Amino acid sequence: MRPSHQARTHRAASPWLFLLPGLAVIAVFDLYPFLTTVWHSFTDARTLLPGHWVGLRNFQDMLHDDQFWTALRNSTLYVALVVPCTVLLPLLLALLVQPRIRFVGFFRAAFYTPVLASVVVVALIWNWMLDDRGLVNGILHALGAGPVPFLGDGWLLLFSAMALTVWKGLGYYMVIYLAALANVPRELHEAASVDGAGAVRRFLSVTVPSVRSTMVLVGALSSVAAFKVFSEVFLMAGPTGGPAGADTTLVMLVERTGTGLSGRVGYASALSLVVFVITLALMLLVLRAGRGEDAP
Repeated sequence: MRPSHQARTHRAASPWLFLLPGLAVIAVFDLYPFLTTVWHSFTDARTLLPGHWVGLRNFQDMLHDDQFWTALRNSTLYVALVVPCTVLLPLLLALLVQPRIRFVGFFRAAFYTPVLASVVVVALIWNWMLDDRGLVNGILHALGAGPVPFLGDGWLLLFSAMALTVWKGLGYYMVIYLAALANVPRELHEAASVDGAGAVRRFLSVTVPSVRSTMVLVGALSSVAAFKVFSEVFLMAGPTGGPAGADTTLVMLVERTGTGLSGRVGYASALSLVVFVITLALMLLVLRAGRGEDAP
């Protein structure tokens, strides 16, 4: 007996009823703010003023804004230096803790502990260590070297923030690689060993091809996180972005421009839209590169 039209309608609508709460949350907290940001990017809105339509003026002003180009340089440099480290170093770390030997669980937990720590606490500890009178400079002074201005020099401060980002993310990506390495057949390594391949050769010819898709995933995740970095640089460089704002990133510039009673919401929205477009392009580029490597 064929179901009635009403029964078929209820059957077709039932999945949407389960999805409706989640779709409502996405619409209210994701879609609506995104559309509002797009609208404001074409206005001169401020914190307490709705603003008027100005077309592409915010984007034109961006091209002549030295702070924007400094922030874009810093964010791009952050991606260029952090992403290769977060793709390769966690893989090497996962290879070290993969064998089931004594106390390996302790080392896995130790390497993963920075992931659980608050970025605020970690940044404060790093500030203390890298201060002119901190632990690192104290050791250098004991060795006869002069103090290094890790937090006073613009470039050293940016590189220090990069090191913090890499160090804090090592354990997270290590766990992802451990899951991928568990699926690599041991027979492949045994066959390579029989053929006379050493550890480096087995790593390049067996391990890397077996976890290439995971490396693409880690690259996509880390590139987006690196380009949108905020907390590490903000906490180490301060709200001004380091000496003369030399270490300001794009997200820091958005926060600085769009907040406060006189915040330029329209210009900050235009900056946010640029960050979104570049982030999306980065992710698609990494995924496309991964598909290109997987192609025969």
